Amino acid sequence: MAVLAACVAFQLNASMLSPALVTMARELGTDDATVGLSQTMFFTLAAMFSLFLPRLSDIVGRRRVLLAMLAVMLVGSVVAALAVDVGMLLAGRMLQGVTGPVVPICLLVLRSEIADPRRYGVVLGLITAVNGGVAGLDALLGGWLATHHGFRSIFWVIAGVTVVALVLVAVWGVESRPSAGTRMDWRGVVPLVVAVGALLLAFDEAGALADARWALVGAYVLLAAVAAVAFWWLQGRTAEPLVAPADLRRRATWATLGTTLLTMTGVFAVVNGLVASIAQNATAGFGLAADVTALALLAPYALIGWLVGPFAGRLAPVLGYRTVLRVGLGGSVVATVVLALVGVHSFTVLVVATLLLGITYAGIANIMLNGLGVLLSPADRPGTLPGLNAGAFNLGAGISFVVLPAVQVAVGGAEQAGVGGYTAGMLTGAACTAPALALSLLIPRPAAAETAGASDLADAR
Repeated sequence: MAVLAACVAFQLNASMLSPALVTMARELGTDDATVGLSQTMFFTLAAMFSLFLPRLSDIVGRRRVLLAMLAVMLVGSVVAALAVDVGMLLAGRMLQGVTGPVVPICLLVLRSEIADPRRYGVVLGLITAVNGGVAGLDALLGGWLATHHGFRSIFWVIAGVTVVALVLVAVWGVESRPSAGTRMDWRGVVPLVVAVGALLLAFDEAGALADARWALVGAYVLLAAVAAVAFWWLQGRTAEPLVAPADLRRRATWATLGTTLLTMTGVFAVVNGLVASIAQNATAGFGLAADVTALALLAPYALIGWLVGPFAGRLAPVLGYRTVLRVGLGGSVVATVVLALVGVHSFTVLVVATLLLGITYAGIANIMLNGLGVLLSPADRPGTLPGLNAGAFNLGAGISFVVLPAVQVAVGGAEQAGVGGYTAGMLTGAACTAPALALSLLIPRPAAAETAGASDLADAR
């Protein structure tokens, strides 16, 4: 219950604000782009802190780090709720972004406490499914609060939930320090954070397409490359590295990270971008209002993922995590192709295929990728791979929102008067998810987390 409350508190930060951006801009006397920057900063900070806080929790204690993150989240929520200008809003959202690795740290806590593979699988599915949306109700509640009580009410609700999570973790949270006595590799943290942060900023700037400052994009990419080289060089010359070069060369590391990156690139902007856009497009699409789109498409997508997640987690130790992952990835490719070829013409098919994607991605693939990040991490540094995997999730989401809309506009034109652009964008997403399915074949089996039946199935294949 304690870790579930912590995950819910973080997810509200990530999703409740999306339907309130217009209200925020109006009440703060600014424009949508400026308010959108607060979202960008939140997700960028979340990605950057996710890279190293799980490893720090191995050393100083997971309960201690969770409490610290929740305390910072509370401060950030109060600052944002009291915001009188965009500067205060940005400060509050940046503080909230520190809590980015709540979910992987909670999964690490549960992994150290639950020995039974089947029980862990169920809890994994429940906790990780929350990360895809609190049954779809968070966005709906955010829109209702913004409409009737202003955007500040959303932050007060988040603050209240955070207080509850703080109390539960403080009273019932368990402490674990598998790497107690180890020194944190802060020299490695700096270039890794700079590299991923620069890439995220580059993709965010490139997402402006015609209005993008491409010289700035190039500068960010160059900075990321230099920082990545510095990180690799330092890891080979540090006694207790953040990520040992030998671990980076393991299939468990690069195959898992690559699968996560490609999956997010192929799926994330399909539902959250293209499906939502065509549903509201009065010329090429179905002309729905934003709140109707959320109610008919986005909320059911999150809800069905939340319902399926625990069942997928329960099956994973029995059938094998990789097998269940491949079912989810294969289903995601099929659902995306159906959306691209038929869903753009039929609202009924659009709804059904979006629900199918909610099952296959939000309820299955997302769960398995988070779980494999924990289960395949090195035994002497259990927080390393979950942190890197969280970075891959965020980086893939950023790339998705650049590549898929860019294809949509390139094919369909800026006015998007026809469905061709949407079809091309969605097919591009499927073309990214298909290689993720192929790369998943190289992910090693997490034998210790699976039952004998899963081993027999693996041997039969």
